[in-house]
Amino acid sequence: MTERDPSGVPVARLQELLLESEDITAFLDEFTATMAQALSTDGDEVWCAVTLLRPRRSATVASSSPRAEALDEIQYHYGDGPCLAAAREHRVVHVEDTGADPRWPDYGKAAAAAGIGAALGVPLELGGEAAAGLNVYAERPGTFDAATIEVVTRQVASVSASLALAVRLARHRDTETDLRAAMESRTTIDLAVGIVMAQNRCSQERAVQILRAASSHRNVKLRDLAADLVATVSQGPTSTHFDG
Repeated sequence: MTERDPSGVPVARLQELLLESEDITAFLDEFTATMAQALSTDGDEVWCAVTLLRPRRSATVASSSPRAEALDEIQYHYGDGPCLAAAREHRVVHVEDTGADPRWPDYGKAAAAAGIGAALGVPLELGGEAAAGLNVYAERPGTFDAATIEVVTRQVASVSASLALAVRLARHRDTETDLRAAMESRTTIDLAVGIVMAQNRCSQERAVQILRAASSHRNVKLRDLAADLVATVSQGPTSTHFDG
């Protein structure tokens, strides 16, 4: 029988979700849905979302439902709240009763009016890659007892290291893609230089000057001009307009 955490989530299942997901966003969507389902009971439904802190405006990058996203927007509107504080300060933040908590009175009143009695923010530790947190909401005040908070904290910690690695790998893939594109662009420019050298019987330096002058005159990026030239020549012997 599969060993389970008290939350009802199979041990190591969250890591498996990360490996099975096509990208980080897909994993986080599955993660929030899994956590919300595991924490909900017949009498108390729970909603989960993941907030990513950004310089200008924080954003919800995954959620268990549209309602979870709407609840996050309340915090973004006031610029503060338990989940934002958890991500910023790297600590677990628990609001037992949103209507009575004195730390964020405006947020608390709005959350209570939206039908949320309790909230929990748990930081996702991504090793400096980004600041993020898991937001957990419930209708009834006092829903999150010490045992539940411990379970959620442990589950978040269990995926943080894997998620941090995934973020680094994704960033590496983006960098690798950019580098490959730059190398391909450089190869195209080199080919174009060779074509101009052959057609104008000039030096490499002079060919580069001719291409740059044409790029400036036509207001076209050098790599795009080079690609057009290479494509034209590859279609068959043809004269070009790059005169020395």
